[in-house]
Amino acid sequence: MTAAGTGPGIGRRRLLGGVAAGLAVAAGGVALTGREAAPAQARGRGGEREEVRRPRADRSVFLGTYTSSGGAGIILAEYTADATLTSTGTVGGVPDPSYLALAPDGGTLYAVDEQQEGAVTALALPAQGPPKVLGSRPTGGAGPCHLSVHPGGRWLLSANYTSGSVAVHPIDPADGSLGERTDLVTHSTPPPGPGQDGPHAHQILTAPDGGHVLAVDLGTDTVYTYRLDTSAGKLAEASRATLRPGAGPRHLTFHPSGRFAYLANEVDNTVVVCGYDPGSGRLTPGEPQPTGTGEGTSYPAQLLVTADGAFAFLANRGHNSLTRYAVEDGGARLRLLDTVPVGGDFPRQIAFSPDGRLLFAANQRSGTVTVFAVDADSGALVRRGEPFAAAAAVCVLPR
Repeated sequence: MTAAGTGPGIGRRRLLGGVAAGLAVAAGGVALTGREAAPAQARGRGGEREEVRRPRADRSVFLGTYTSSGGAGIILAEYTADATLTSTGTVGGVPDPSYLALAPDGGTLYAVDEQQEGAVTALALPAQGPPKVLGSRPTGGAGPCHLSVHPGGRWLLSANYTSGSVAVHPIDPADGSLGERTDLVTHSTPPPGPGQDGPHAHQILTAPDGGHVLAVDLGTDTVYTYRLDTSAGKLAEASRATLRPGAGPRHLTFHPSGRFAYLANEVDNTVVVCGYDPGSGRLTPGEPQPTGTGEGTSYPAQLLVTADGAFAFLANRGHNSLTRYAVEDGGARLRLLDTVPVGGDFPRQIAFSPDGRLLFAANQRSGTVTVFAVDADSGALVRRGEPFAAAAAVCVLPR
């Protein structure tokens, strides 16, 4: 998540979010609505003991933050049907947990540790009691900023932004803990795009076909497709799709059909509709199209597609808005409809509630989470509730 002309490494990622994330709340942000937590304790990886109360499984939210910019750690919350968020505690001991993912069975939470010596951490989510940190494993790279769980639940995939590499860790089927890394692949070609100092892996996810893993690299303007050996945990490159120089691809989202994907380009402020062949894993990018935010770049962050494949939404950090698209031609076309103010500053990541009726936005600079109701017929977004204060909030994961 870089801007051209800024310095290299993790510091450059922090520049866009700004240290102001933690200061926004102190300077007048909305106060937490948390009620008293019942006495329960969890010990973090660094030995911290945090007061927490286990959130309800049906309407719980996990928030990832930058602890190095004033964030509290992994924040636990609950939400109501009318989108009121209530704090239930925090889990400490995980440094800079800037991205989170759940195991398919919902029993384990995984977090990146976005540090120079990157790591991934597993946390058990028992039916009763607070989350429990199971341990961490090094990713073999610097600045991991994204992770996902393979649909089979046996492998954790992570992307090291600063070092431009992707890693694979085995997941213990008994308790969800992580084993030693089984693979590490560094993106060495093509050469970096304009204004980039090297490869910068920004996302890694499994395609809907389940047979291919795609890694989006902002630094090389390339999306790499791999096959994952689910016995050995090894990645083998199957194909690659190269965007125009300086596009800065950041985040890829698939249409429910599995035949199309939508790519947010951070640097040149565009989105691209891509064809996808499940047999070969080949991604074929189309022409770049506008985000609806005007001239210049607004640092597009992430796209979401509704479960019925009818609408797509894009978070624009610089413009502080959400772009709404109609999805047409069976997924082959995005038609720009409008942009809606996000109600916060620098929406870093967005997520749907499991039923798709709510859209959550984590606003990094304002240190808030805003929530929208999603109209199923029109895709219209309507703000619900008050902003929820969470310093340096960069990831929201409702369930």
